[in-house]
Amino acid sequence: MQPLHKLLFAILAVSFVTFVALFGRLPALRKTPIGWLQRALCLHAPIRLRRIDSKITGGRVTLKSQRLGQYLFYESNPVVVILFLILVTGSAGLFLWNAYALLSTSLLLPLVLLLPAPYIFTYLCVTHTSHFLPLPAYPHQPEHYPYDHILFRPNTTCRTCDILKPARSKHCSLCHRCVDKCDHHCPWVNNCLGRGNYRWFLALLLSLPILEFYGAYLAWTIIRPYISVLPENPFFSWAHFTDLGDAFVRAINVGGLSIAGVGLLAITTAPLPLALLAYHCYLIWAGMTTNESQKWADWRDDMADGLVFVGSKAVLRQHFAKRGGQRELAQMLGLDGETGSIDWPIESDMVCVRTNDGQPPRGQEGMWRRVWRLEEVENLYDLGGWGNLVEVMMGR
Repeated sequence: MQPLHKLLFAILAVSFVTFVALFGRLPALRKTPIGWLQRALCLHAPIRLRRIDSKITGGRVTLKSQRLGQYLFYESNPVVVILFLILVTGSAGLFLWNAYALLSTSLLLPLVLLLPAPYIFTYLCVTHTSHFLPLPAYPHQPEHYPYDHILFRPNTTCRTCDILKPARSKHCSLCHRCVDKCDHHCPWVNNCLGRGNYRWFLALLLSLPILEFYGAYLAWTIIRPYISVLPENPFFSWAHFTDLGDAFVRAINVGGLSIAGVGLLAITTAPLPLALLAYHCYLIWAGMTTNESQKWADWRDDMADGLVFVGSKAVLRQHFAKRGGQRELAQMLGLDGETGSIDWPIESDMVCVRTNDGQPPRGQEGMWRRVWRLEEVENLYDLGGWGNLVEVMMGR
């Protein structure tokens, strides 16, 4: 196998493993081959390696690996950000150093805008802090969203930050803070993504593949004259594909690692941020965050088991007002003491509850209706595709 063939194979393998590790845990892929591979790669394989290490070294390698993994994946650190910026800077610098004299000014000019964009959006994601909720010394927490009484209920206290959690917030164990409209903690920017910087993350996911595709196009422009294919071979024939492969290898040998190798790296890794952007576009269209999509997935599984019931907040409040002895249940459902002062374009009278025995709360059987699918439940935070996009672009 030639060196560039090995390079191509290595790039594709790393890209595939990265895709499986990043996307295999998504609720939509849990029961697909990607989800199975992710569990095999991140769960079953480490268990078997620990058993082997326990027999050979007494577990010393496992202990050191766990310490390294704890630092890399369960503590806030800049390692991934630094590696990402080194990769982008090194690839772009190597390519431009060798390709600058081979490209026209008109082809180089778009790089003035495309090249700085990932750096700018990475900086905006990394340095953003206004999405961290104030600590207990601050008397009032900002409230931008109403409680939907499904995913988020009033009077919920964060046991770590010791604050009342606003709707759509989540505590991040890596940042050690509660995050307003938390989406997820992203190691690529060493920060949580939430209200304010989520839009810059989307811009990063868009700018990076655009830069990579354009870099691959510039590499193709340079090596294209060296690709020649015999026209007499039928297009859908083994001889044609063999001839095309040989021509491609000749062109890569001409371009070398600095041009052909970087172009190959760009074209094979660009689908990763593009796929992640597509997933987040789906989340925006559905009116939810990554954190909320996981919560909805849990509700969906409980609905399929017949454990979820939906009721009316107004009817339940009247019921609890007549029966003061059930105040504890009212507090658990978030129906006791809610102010309802949030200005939100959508209102919902729905409240959901899950039970362990598949039966509605005792004494309230007539006020609850069993639901089997998510389609039967309202998403209070879904303002429609365009409305959701406007909210995100406005940093809300």
